[in-house]
Amino acid sequence: MEKYICEPCSYVYDPKLADPDEDIAPGTAFADIPEDWVCPVCSVGKEFFVVFEE
Repeated sequence: MEKYICEPCSYVYDPKLADPDEDIAPGTAFADIPEDWVCPVCSVGKEFFVVFEE
């Protein structure tokens, strides 16, 4: 599964870790996160995330 990076703050959403603080279970693909989810660091929406290329 692909990782996604928040362009404003550089937080990386890694599906292996997900976001358990917001009840997003490990193994959840970015596309499967609810549309109202926000970046846990800077609170922007999913539209500010792009595919992270290591």
